[in-house]
Amino acid sequence: MRDKNILVIDDDKIILDSLCEFLSLEGFEAVGAETFKGALARLEEESYCLVITDVNLPDGDGLELLHTIGRNYPQTVVIVITGYGTIESAVQAIKLGAYDYLTKPIVDDELRLGVERAIKQQSLMSENENLRLQLEQKYSLENIISHHYKMAKIFDLIEAVADSKTTILMAGPSGTGKSILARAIHHRSGRRNQPFVEVSCGALPETLLESELFGHTKGSFTGAVNDKDGKFLAANGGTIFLDEISNASPGLQAKLLRVIEDRKFEAVGSNKTITVDTRIVLASNRDLDEEVRKNRFREDLYYRINVVKIDLPPLCERVGDVRPLAEHFLKMYSAQHNREKLGFTDETMEYLERYSWPGNVRELENVIERAALLSKSKFIGADDLPEAIKLEQNQLKRAFEPMSLKEAMVEPEKNIIRQALEANNWNRQETAKALQINRTTLFKKMKRYGLYTEAERLGLI
Repeated sequence: MRDKNILVIDDDKIILDSLCEFLSLEGFEAVGAETFKGALARLEEESYCLVITDVNLPDGDGLELLHTIGRNYPQTVVIVITGYGTIESAVQAIKLGAYDYLTKPIVDDELRLGVERAIKQQSLMSENENLRLQLEQKYSLENIISHHYKMAKIFDLIEAVADSKTTILMAGPSGTGKSILARAIHHRSGRRNQPFVEVSCGALPETLLESELFGHTKGSFTGAVNDKDGKFLAANGGTIFLDEISNASPGLQAKLLRVIEDRKFEAVGSNKTITVDTRIVLASNRDLDEEVRKNRFREDLYYRINVVKIDLPPLCERVGDVRPLAEHFLKMYSAQHNREKLGFTDETMEYLERYSWPGNVRELENVIERAALLSKSKFIGADDLPEAIKLEQNQLKRAFEPMSLKEAMVEPEKNIIRQALEANNWNRQETAKALQINRTTLFKKMKRYGLYTEAERLGLI
């Protein structure tokens, strides 16, 4: 579609020629049609950024044409003109999707201004459509890079359930791509043009999470100065992704059970029941079976959300994905940061493929972005990698010295804990979650390995 071509439709030949001539002088490519059928023929032959149509045509209705354009040519903006303008007909035209409504005799300045505004509107519509297509491409299954058989099975499962309403639960360590897969499910479904709303249940205090999900009324709690719609209502017609669902409080779990079963809820401080049509996808980096056994997660809620379960394997279990992922991230960040990078040295790739990747794909992505920014060579060398990656490998390559297994595991364990602390900004609670140990155990190990003293010295805790 060219951004200067306009179709003008009017059964009055003099007005038609006059409008086309005026628009041509304004720098547009204007062509005319005198009938409804002629306009349809033109539209089938070529795409137009703007259509200017009279309401009264000898073989049809301009408003009917407006409806046809809206249905079949949604990227085309329409201005309606008529010699018998009424408020009712103007309102009807706008409801049917007309951008503007002009009455005859048409004043040049009014037409010029209307066309300029309509062209800007069309440009915005095209830009939004391009962004939507880019999002669909970004989050399509074809763009999720993996050669591992477990991931292939996951892709097949997503293909089977994406277009259904069933609730999906994703499990796996942090950084394995649960958010990206949730978006892929949404963009694979019939809800792709509706909202996708993501909520990290672990990032919000318990007192605010219920309000964030379900909304609140003015005065329902301190600080509630206005009514607020929640994320479930924002996702109406689309998909809501609840990440780290294991962090939900018992009271919130009860409310979630109801909304999952009935798609009904009440905002905080309100007795009004709200019904939504929202697809629900959930994720947890904790073992929910274990959480249920320890009475930290409702059993009835767990069985209600565990309809279709997707278990995402950690990156260390799919070493074959490290190379294609690293190459993808290098290409992406080289373009983003305007760096010319051609690839990795063999030594670098050996380090990457042998590293344990406790932070999974997210950690790999961060490592490659850092290397793309800091490397002075066109090929990423071992010196461009973080010391933790090389240290782990050097520990493994070191010749065996007689020692107990407990002694041999000291340095690797210390390095893994340090990496997890750094990845979580030295937040012990989040680090303990990532390592799947309790905070007391983490504290003792930090003391044992001198990491607590180091953090105190650096002012990190």
